[in-house]
Amino acid sequence: MTELDANLIHVIDDDDAFRRSLVFLLESVGWQVVPHRSAEDFLQACPNQPPDLGCIVLDIRMPTMSGLELQQRLRGEGWTAAIVFITGHGDVELAVQAMKRGASDFLEKPFKDQALIDAVATAVRRASKDRADSARREQALARLARLSPREREVASRIARGLPNKQVARELDISEKTVHIHRQHVMEKTEVGSAAELAHLMLQADPRALD
Repeated sequence: MTELDANLIHVIDDDDAFRRSLVFLLESVGWQVVPHRSAEDFLQACPNQPPDLGCIVLDIRMPTMSGLELQQRLRGEGWTAAIVFITGHGDVELAVQAMKRGASDFLEKPFKDQALIDAVATAVRRASKDRADSARREQALARLARLSPREREVASRIARGLPNKQVARELDISEKTVHIHRQHVMEKTEVGSAAELAHLMLQADPRALD
Protein backbone atom coordinates (compact mmCIF):
# COMPACT_ATOMS: atom_id res chain seq x y z
CA MET A 1 0.00 0.00 0.00
CA THR A 2 1.42 3.39 -1.00
CA GLU A 3 1.31 6.63 0.97
CA LEU A 4 -1.43 7.85 -1.40
CA ASP A 5 -3.57 4.76 -0.82
CA ALA A 6 -3.20 4.90 2.95
CA ASN A 7 -4.32 8.49 3.51
CA LEU A 8 -7.45 10.53 2.90
CA ILE A 9 -7.35 14.26 2.25
CA HIS A 10 -10.36 16.22 3.52
CA VAL A 11 -10.97 19.54 1.74
CA ILE A 12 -13.20 22.02 3.60
CA ASP A 13 -14.15 25.21 1.75
CA ASP A 14 -17.49 26.99 1.34
CA ASP A 15 -16.64 28.20 -2.20
CA ASP A 16 -18.08 25.43 -4.39
CA ALA A 17 -16.02 26.20 -7.50
CA PHE A 18 -12.77 26.62 -5.58
CA ARG A 19 -13.42 23.45 -3.56
CA ARG A 20 -14.01 21.47 -6.74
CA SER A 21 -10.77 22.80 -8.22
CA LEU A 22 -8.82 21.73 -5.12
CA VAL A 23 -10.37 18.27 -5.23
CA PHE A 24 -9.61 17.91 -8.95
CA LEU A 25 -5.99 18.97 -8.46
CA LEU A 26 -5.33 16.62 -5.55
CA GLU A 27 -7.08 13.69 -7.21
CA SER A 28 -5.09 14.29 -10.38
CA VAL A 29 -1.88 13.34 -8.54
CA GLY A 30 -3.40 10.28 -6.90
CA TRP A 31 -4.77 11.43 -3.55
CA GLN A 32 -8.09 10.16 -2.23
CA VAL A 33 -10.06 13.32 -1.48
CA VAL A 34 -13.28 13.92 0.47
CA PRO A 35 -14.87 17.39 0.00
CA HIS A 36 -16.94 19.28 2.58
CA ARG A 37 -18.68 22.64 2.09
CA SER A 38 -18.46 23.68 5.75
CA ALA A 39 -16.84 22.85 9.06
CA GLU A 40 -20.20 21.60 10.29
CA ASP A 41 -20.53 19.20 7.34
CA PHE A 42 -17.07 17.86 8.10
CA LEU A 43 -17.88 17.30 11.78
CA GLN A 44 -21.10 15.53 10.89
CA ALA A 45 -19.31 13.28 8.40
CA CYS A 46 -16.34 12.66 10.72
CA PRO A 47 -17.45 12.73 14.37
CA ASN A 48 -14.18 11.02 15.31
CA GLN A 49 -10.72 11.32 13.80
CA PRO A 50 -10.53 8.82 10.90
CA PRO A 51 -7.66 6.34 11.28
CA ASP A 52 -6.60 6.95 7.67
CA LEU A 53 -6.71 10.75 7.86
CA GLY A 54 -3.81 12.20 5.87
CA CYS A 55 -4.53 15.87 6.35
CA ILE A 56 -7.21 18.54 6.23
CA VAL A 57 -7.08 21.35 3.66
CA LEU A 58 -9.07 24.06 5.38
CA ASP A 59 -10.29 27.51 4.40
CA ILE A 60 -9.51 29.91 7.21
CA ARG A 61 -12.63 32.07 6.69
CA MET A 62 -16.02 30.40 6.46
CA PRO A 63 -19.49 31.38 7.67
CA THR A 64 -20.84 30.01 10.96
CA MET A 65 -17.67 28.16 11.98
CA SER A 66 -14.32 29.44 10.72
CA GLY A 67 -11.29 27.33 9.99
CA LEU A 68 -9.60 28.59 13.14
CA GLU A 69 -12.64 27.66 15.23
CA LEU A 70 -12.67 24.19 13.72
CA GLN A 71 -8.95 23.80 14.45
CA GLN A 72 -9.51 24.78 18.08
CA ARG A 73 -12.44 22.39 18.43
CA LEU A 74 -10.50 19.48 16.93
CA ARG A 75 -7.54 20.16 19.21
CA GLY A 76 -9.87 20.31 22.20
CA GLU A 77 -11.26 16.89 21.27
CA GLY A 78 -7.78 15.38 20.99
CA TRP A 79 -7.40 15.29 17.22
CA THR A 80 -3.85 15.22 15.92
CA ALA A 81 -4.75 15.98 12.31
CA ALA A 82 -2.25 17.87 10.16
CA ILE A 83 -3.95 20.97 8.72
CA VAL A 84 -3.05 23.03 5.65
CA PHE A 85 -4.87 26.37 5.80
CA ILE A 86 -6.00 28.25 2.72
CA THR A 87 -6.01 32.01 3.29
CA GLY A 88 -7.21 35.05 1.42
CA HIS A 89 -5.54 38.44 1.22
CA GLY A 90 -5.14 39.93 4.66
CA ASP A 91 -5.52 36.61 6.49
CA VAL A 92 -1.81 35.93 6.95
CA GLU A 93 -1.88 37.08 10.56
CA LEU A 94 -4.66 34.60 11.27
CA ALA A 95 -2.70 31.90 9.48
CA VAL A 96 0.33 32.59 11.65
CA GLN A 97 -1.91 32.10 14.70
CA ALA A 98 -3.01 28.79 13.23
CA MET A 99 0.60 27.72 12.73
CA LYS A 100 1.35 28.53 16.35
CA ARG A 101 -1.54 26.25 17.30
CA GLY A 102 -0.07 23.36 15.35
CA ALA A 103 -1.13 23.79 11.72
CA SER A 104 1.21 22.16 9.22
CA ASP A 105 1.25 25.00 6.68
CA PHE A 106 -0.76 27.82 5.11
CA LEU A 107 -1.09 29.01 1.53
CA GLU A 108 -2.23 32.47 0.51
CA LYS A 109 -4.46 32.79 -2.56
CA PRO A 110 -3.59 32.75 -5.35
CA PHE A 111 -1.06 29.95 -5.06
CA LYS A 112 0.58 27.60 -7.54
CA ASP A 113 -0.76 24.08 -7.89
CA GLN A 114 2.60 22.59 -6.94
CA ALA A 115 2.65 24.61 -3.73
CA LEU A 116 -0.56 22.91 -2.58
CA ILE A 117 0.65 19.47 -3.66
CA ASP A 118 3.91 19.95 -1.75
CA ALA A 119 2.12 21.27 1.36
CA VAL A 120 -0.28 18.32 1.40
CA ALA A 121 2.54 15.81 0.90
CA THR A 122 4.43 17.32 3.83
CA ALA A 123 1.31 17.29 6.00
CA VAL A 124 0.61 13.64 5.15
CA ARG A 125 4.15 12.65 6.08
CA ARG A 126 3.70 14.50 9.36
CA ALA A 127 0.39 12.73 10.01
CA SER A 128 1.94 9.34 9.25
CA LYS A 129 4.82 10.06 11.61
CA ASP A 130 2.42 11.22 14.33
CA ARG A 131 0.41 8.00 13.98
CA ALA A 132 3.56 5.88 14.14
CA ASP A 133 4.82 7.80 17.18
CA SER A 134 1.45 7.39 18.88
CA ALA A 135 1.42 3.65 18.20
CA ARG A 136 4.92 3.25 19.61
CA ARG A 137 3.94 5.25 22.69
CA GLU A 138 0.88 3.08 23.31
CA GLN A 139 2.96 -0.08 22.93
CA ALA A 140 5.59 1.26 25.35
CA LEU A 141 2.94 2.25 27.89
CA ALA A 142 1.38 -1.21 27.66
CA ARG A 143 4.72 -2.92 28.37
CA LEU A 144 5.49 -0.62 31.31
CA ALA A 145 1.99 -1.15 32.72
CA ARG A 146 2.99 -4.73 33.50
CA LEU A 147 5.28 -3.50 36.28
CA SER A 148 4.32 -3.28 39.93
CA PRO A 149 4.76 0.06 41.73
CA ARG A 150 8.05 -1.12 43.29
CA GLU A 151 9.28 -2.44 39.94
CA ARG A 152 8.53 0.96 38.43
CA GLU A 153 10.69 2.61 41.08
CA VAL A 154 13.53 0.22 40.33
CA ALA A 155 13.04 0.58 36.57
CA SER A 156 13.30 4.36 36.61
CA ARG A 157 16.62 4.14 38.45
CA ILE A 158 17.98 1.38 36.24
CA ALA A 159 17.07 3.44 33.19
CA ARG A 160 19.10 6.34 34.60
CA GLY A 161 22.11 4.07 34.80
CA LEU A 162 22.28 3.65 38.59
CA PRO A 163 24.05 0.53 39.87
CA ASN A 164 22.14 -1.96 42.01
CA LYS A 165 23.95 -0.84 45.14
CA GLN A 166 22.77 2.75 44.74
CA VAL A 167 19.22 1.68 43.85
CA ALA A 168 19.14 -0.43 47.01
CA ARG A 169 20.33 2.49 49.12
CA GLU A 170 17.80 4.93 47.64
CA LEU A 171 14.88 2.53 48.09
CA ASP A 172 16.11 1.13 51.40
CA ILE A 173 16.06 -2.48 50.20
CA SER A 174 18.76 -5.11 49.77
CA GLU A 175 20.89 -5.47 46.65
CA LYS A 176 19.54 -9.00 46.27
CA THR A 177 15.99 -7.63 46.18
CA VAL A 178 17.03 -5.03 43.60
CA HIS A 179 18.59 -7.80 41.50
CA ILE A 180 15.34 -9.78 41.60
CA HIS A 181 13.25 -6.71 40.71
CA ARG A 182 15.68 -5.90 37.91
CA GLN A 183 15.20 -9.36 36.40
CA HIS A 184 11.43 -9.01 36.60
CA VAL A 185 11.56 -5.56 35.00
CA MET A 186 13.62 -6.85 32.08
CA GLU A 187 11.36 -9.86 31.57
CA LYS A 188 8.08 -7.96 31.80
CA THR A 189 9.13 -5.10 29.54
CA GLU A 190 10.93 -7.41 27.09
CA VAL A 191 14.20 -5.45 27.10
CA GLY A 192 17.74 -6.69 27.44
CA SER A 193 19.62 -3.75 28.88
CA ALA A 194 19.32 -0.53 30.85
CA ALA A 195 19.73 1.40 27.59
CA GLU A 196 16.78 -0.42 26.01
CA LEU A 197 14.72 0.20 29.13
CA ALA A 198 15.57 3.90 29.02
CA HIS A 199 14.53 4.03 25.36
CA LEU A 200 11.24 2.31 26.17
CA MET A 201 10.48 4.70 29.01
CA LEU A 202 11.26 7.73 26.86
CA GLN A 203 8.96 6.41 24.13
CA ALA A 204 6.18 6.25 26.71
CA ASP A 205 6.99 9.68 28.14
CA PRO A 206 9.78 11.96 26.86
CA ARG A 207 10.05 13.44 30.37
CA ALA A 208 10.15 10.10 32.17
CA LEU A 209 13.82 10.36 33.09
CA ASP A 210 13.93 14.09 33.96
